[in-house]
Amino acid sequence: MKLPVIKHLQRNNEVEKLEATVEVLENFTEHRSVSEEEMDVIGELITNICGAIEVHKMVSEEGMKDTDAANAFVKKVLGSIDQ
Repeated sequence: MKLPVIKHLQRNNEVEKLEATVEVLENFTEHRSVSEEEMDVIGELITNICGAIEVHKMVSEEGMKDTDAANAFVKKVLGSIDQ
């Protein structure tokens, strides 16, 4: 998870486009020829894209500023790891 990447994706893409990208990447991982290394890279991409979607929702639905939403997302993720 890379916060600068999440912020970039959130600021430069619509939620629908991000969701469609996640669907394509998930579908790609289902093919039998995908290597473990490719799975790791795709997993990182999906994580960042899903983070961007979450930040987008915090901004649009809760009215948070971009930076505040990104920081709240990171705290939420780190909090779930600590449990």
